[in-house]
Parts: sequence; C-alpha cells; structure tokens
Amino acid sequence: MTTAPSTPATAAASADGTEEVRVRFCPSPTGTPHIGMVRTALYNWAHARHFGGTLVFRIEDTDAARDSEESYHQLLDAMRWLGIDWDEGVEVGGPDGPYRQSERGEIYADVIERLKVAGHIYESYVTAEETKERHLAAGRDPQLGYDNSDRDLSEEQKAAYRAAGREPVWRLRMPDEDITFTDVVRGDITFKAGSTPDFVVVRANGKPLYTLVNPVDDALMRITHVLRGEDLLSSTPRQVALYHALIDIGLAERVPVFGHLPYVLGEGNKKLSKRDPESNLFHYRDDGFLPEGMVNYIALLGWGYSADQDVFTREQLVERFDAADVNPNPAHVDRKKATAINADHMRMLAPEDFTERLVPVLQRAGIVLDPITAREHALLVAATPLVQPRMNLLSEAPDMLRFLFVEDAELAVAEDALKKLGDDPVAVLDRAVTEVEAVDATEFAAAELERRLREAIVEDMGIKPRLAFGPLRSAVSGRRISPPLFESMELLGKESSLARLRALRERLAAS
Repeated sequence: MTTAPSTPATAAASADGTEEVRVRFCPSPTGTPHIGMVRTALYNWAHARHFGGTLVFRIEDTDAARDSEESYHQLLDAMRWLGIDWDEGVEVGGPDGPYRQSERGEIYADVIERLKVAGHIYESYVTAEETKERHLAAGRDPQLGYDNSDRDLSEEQKAAYRAAGREPVWRLRMPDEDITFTDVVRGDITFKAGSTPDFVVVRANGKPLYTLVNPVDDALMRITHVLRGEDLLSSTPRQVALYHALIDIGLAERVPVFGHLPYVLGEGNKKLSKRDPESNLFHYRDDGFLPEGMVNYIALLGWGYSADQDVFTREQLVERFDAADVNPNPAHVDRKKATAINADHMRMLAPEDFTERLVPVLQRAGIVLDPITAREHALLVAATPLVQPRMNLLSEAPDMLRFLFVEDAELAVAEDALKKLGDDPVAVLDRAVTEVEAVDATEFAAAELERRLREAIVEDMGIKPRLAFGPLRSAVSGRRISPPLFESMELLGKESSLARLRALRERLAAS
C-alpha cells in the first residue's frame, strides 16, 4: 500500500532545467459531465500542453452517497471524446497513485497524524447550536459560524467533553495574519486576518474531508498550478493555510499558483447549472457537434484566440493558450455561436474524414447497414461534397441524405416540401419527365441535366429560376431544402430520378 513520503515533494524539472508545469483535473463522479467542468479540464490540458508540462487526472470519490461508477465512466468518455489526454492518473497510472481518493486512506491517515503532532490541527467539540447561542448572547449574527472557541482547550476540558460522550472533529489552525496570493487570472487577492475561521479537516469518525485531501493530493503530486472554478475562490485561503502547514511538516515545498476561472452563465445571466440542458456535454454530442467544434467553442468561454479569429484547431489552441490570458469576467453559453463554430469545423475536415463521421450517424438512424455495404459507402463518398458545405451538425445528415438510400416507392415527401411549388407544378414535372427521358444514360450527369432543364423550364416555360426547380427538388429528395438538385439526380441515376418525378406528378395531379 502506498504511503505518504517522509521527505518534501519537490517540483519536477523539465529537460531545459526549468520547473515543469504540473496541473490537475480532479472532478467528483456525481453526474453527467457539464460544460463548466469540461472547460476546467480543457484549460488545464491546454496550459500543460502549451508549457510542455503534465496533466494529472484524479478522481475525488469520497462521497459514497453521491459518487457513482456510471458517472466515473462518463467522465472518461467525455475526456476521450474531446481528445483531452492525460499523462498521469486513473486508467494510465503514474508515480503518485492511487489516483482515486477512495483508495488513498492510509496516505491521509499518515498526514493527519503528522499535522496533529505538529499542532496544526486541534480537537474541537463545540456544536453548531452552541456556537449559535454564543453569538446570540453576544449580540452577533447567529449565522457567523464557528468562532474558534475550542482553539485552546485544556486537557481537563477535553477530558470532560469525552466523558460526556462527545467525539471531536479536527480543525486547522488558521494564521492570525492576512492571507495574500497572486491569482494568475485575477491578480493579487487578500483575505483579511480573521475572515476565515478555523475549519474542519477531519470528521468525528476520523475520516478526512475534501478540505484536507485535495491540498494533500496536490502537494504529493507536485502540482504547480491549480486552475479551477471561481466558485472555489472563497475556499482558497483555507488551502493556502493548509499548504503552509504541509510545508512545515515536510510534505510540500511551496504553495501552488492559483487561477480561478470565470463563471459560465446561461439564459438570464444565471450561473449555468448541472441541470440545465445546455450544460450537458453529451447533449451537444448527441445533437451532432464535432469534438473539434466543441473544444474550440468551450475554449472561448473565458479566453480568446485573437481579436479577429474565433475558429482555430486544437493545435492552435495549444500553441497560444496561457491561463494568464483568461478573462476573469463571466462567460455566456451561446448555442448559435457554438453551432456556427461547429459548421466551420465541418468544412475544415478532409472529405474522407467527413464521410467516415457520417457513417455511424446514418447507421443509428437505420439509413445504412452496419457494417455499411460497399455500394452504400461509395454513394456516401459521392454525396459528401454535396452536403459537407451545407451542414452545421452531423445530426442533420439523416434528413439530408435519406433520399439517396431509400427505395423510390418508399420516399416520403415532407409536408413543407409540398408547399410553394408554383402555379402549375404538374406542368413543370411533366416537362421535366420529358427532358430527363431524352437524356442518354451515358450523358446522365449534373451539367447536362442542368442545361436541359434550365432551357426547358426557365427559358421555354418562362418560370423564374428561384421557382422553377422547387417541384423537382421535392420529387427527388422529398424535402424543400436538399443537396444540389442536379448532382442529386446524377447520384440517383436516370431510372430513380424519373420514378420520383412521375410519382409526385401523379400525386399532385390527383389532388
């Protein structure tokens, strides 16, 4: 079993002799990964990669009532989907394991004993009710909390409490001077002496609290930068004080650099809650966002690549990111902006990569087989250049491409595709059938189809171009908005194109 080291944890050095940047991502497995949590992971990863450092991924799973293995595996899934890899931690190991708090009990027990011996933590027996009554008696706000009343209990007082059946908690003795630190995001921050009371680090049952184990793990894992949410800023003086205690007992060498990341706000400028649908990372994935698009968008929730560029690659993010450049002001979730950024990343994919990403989406929709057949794959490859410039999300693929893979008789024409078809769509379809029938099978290509149909419908029939091909589009694809018409007809072939034109012509004529 791993135990706490007896010598100070020293900062690692990089190849050029400078101090290695070591950051950590340490979530609790208590729910579905949300945008704020994932941004913390991304910023830590980007900071480590930019400086050639190390990302440690550990799990804070000491809350048995709330933690779950399902949530743990969702965290792994989220990190892997986004391409946020880690150097040490769960699943990959490392020199400072175990990397789950639930497996580090002996380490914490050893640290607790050393803090007791050094006098940094002390027994406290007072109850919350007694503290409240004491505040009321003194005319103070009863909600002020613990008043450090047990700091200097005599052995006789402790014995009396024990005789009464009370079990003590253990509190860290906070310093009597101001606590000042430089936040890499927010600058110099000072907490006045006395503003943070002595706080509990060990429960009455002897089990350590998060307030102890988090800094202990950071110290033992030689973390140099703690990048975390703004909501944890108020607890930082506690961490700083505990770090000084850990330095004193030889467990740590120095206090890490803190950086508190801004809130992420949703609608109405409210802090984005875990329960908000727009905060759930997997909702974005299910809606067809690319991991590249999500990484780009999440990175912008508090940081900017440049004044005139919002779209960038993962490599560009690493090249440019420094936590010191994070904006301390709140960031706002903007689904429209996220979608626009994702659309740009769709265009940036190599066509063959784009095609392969469409396959599982179409398989889940039951449009192509699993495994996909050679014929289906060839058709999808041919369709890629038609749809890639027009799609914002992968989830648009089934509606946009279904018409290419269904039998002619099974094509369903959407209701909105039957509206605004012009004054005489039957006549247009009649003429289209005549022209398509006249095209030789060897010449059945988009350019020839467009030439013939424009000449026949736009020039001969005198129908405006924006109205001329609506009936044909609806007949061929079943949709009002579809991939380019003539290229779609070429992919379908002459027989299917004619069958679909005739089917809609008969339906409209009969109505």
